[in-house]
Amino acid sequence: MSETLTTMVADPAEKSPDQVKRTAPSRCRETQSRGLSQRARRAQGETVVSTLMAKTLAHPELISLAAGFVDATRLPVETMLKATGAVLADGKRARAALQYGTTAGYAPLRQAIFDRLLVADGQTAEQAGLTLGQIVITSGSNQLLHHVGEVLLDPDDIVLCAAPSYFVFLGIIESLGAVTVGVEADEQGIVPEAVEATLAALEKQGRAGRVKAIYVTSYFDNPSGVSVSSRRRPALVDIAARHGLYLIEDVAYRELRYRGDDLPSLRSFDAGGDTVIQAGTFSKSFSPGIRVGWGVLPRELVGPVLAQKGHLDFGSANFNQTLMAEVFARDAFDPHVQRLRDHYREKMNAALQAVDEFLRPIDGVRCESPAGGLYVWLRLPETIDTGLEGPLFDRAVEEGVLYVPGEVCYPREGVPVGRNTIRLSFGIQSCESIRDGVKSLARAIRRLD
Repeated sequence: MSETLTTMVADPAEKSPDQVKRTAPSRCRETQSRGLSQRARRAQGETVVSTLMAKTLAHPELISLAAGFVDATRLPVETMLKATGAVLADGKRARAALQYGTTAGYAPLRQAIFDRLLVADGQTAEQAGLTLGQIVITSGSNQLLHHVGEVLLDPDDIVLCAAPSYFVFLGIIESLGAVTVGVEADEQGIVPEAVEATLAALEKQGRAGRVKAIYVTSYFDNPSGVSVSSRRRPALVDIAARHGLYLIEDVAYRELRYRGDDLPSLRSFDAGGDTVIQAGTFSKSFSPGIRVGWGVLPRELVGPVLAQKGHLDFGSANFNQTLMAEVFARDAFDPHVQRLRDHYREKMNAALQAVDEFLRPIDGVRCESPAGGLYVWLRLPETIDTGLEGPLFDRAVEEGVLYVPGEVCYPREGVPVGRNTIRLSFGIQSCESIRDGVKSLARAIRRLD
């Protein structure tokens, strides 16, 4: 375990210049603007996604290993044609699908999600401590994460996150005025002992009472690609329960496993059903354009989340939910996922082979081999700044490749920012382009010598 366990949580009044600087290229900037709310001011400034998109548009010839998109050639067009035809062929059903739905979501889809969760975790509803009423449909998992933040967090409240973590989630929390604190993670995911040490450090600062939740991507993390090990899963649930915290489990990539056996979710270890909040989505496993996600909520959060959602949209797109329910009714989802796994397995192998061929020969380059997901995480020599303002980013663009700087994936406090890190995504490129992109990145790194 690293030495950061005792020093990872700095007093917020004693931020170093490096800690202040690291927030600038990533998420929110505090600026003065007449007439805007504090939340609007926090959200101002160009986002990382905007910066990367601008680079892509300015250089259409670039091989983008940055975008976390799914492969457009594998989107389920034929499956959706059949599902849409079946829904619209029945006039009564078609009119119901085109009408408003309920805030909680389309009941047949909620039932399908409920049943699949129990099967995947090998539990009965009683063992899981779950009822159908705890399933809420949202417009993608990010909406669920945002609503959870709204109902749990006041300004200056704290969420503990693995370092690195999903940078969009970090932005959501900071837009609410709350604070993200990074916790040490390794090849087995977030370290439970480091979570305890971080809580102890916050206790000494008098801030432990501000901690509301722990956020974990339990399968094939974005950006690191690691999964929480089987031993750590019950330990994390136990820590959250003992400290009176919620454990937010993001399962966006669970279906995208290319080797090894599935693991029970963190939620499956929450026998009382009152600690783990699970956020899921069909964006990666089926289609992002459908914009259908879901949450599995502790009972006491169902009402508050539905109230927030009711103020926003009083129900996600009912037609899209009806189509997804039809996909499940036709037993078309699992065959599609299996085709995706076969396709992305080839791409992941192409990415790892290219890393072995072109990057590993460079002294100081390290890369873990993921078992699923869409990402490869790189650590370069500590002397190389991979950030948006560092020399490598522009060199890489000149060589024809785009990546996500790892610095944007680190919480505001806690574990120091890994300024020598890179996230590569193999989702949208062909195997040949992946190889060419990694080769171009290697050329850019060698140009720094």
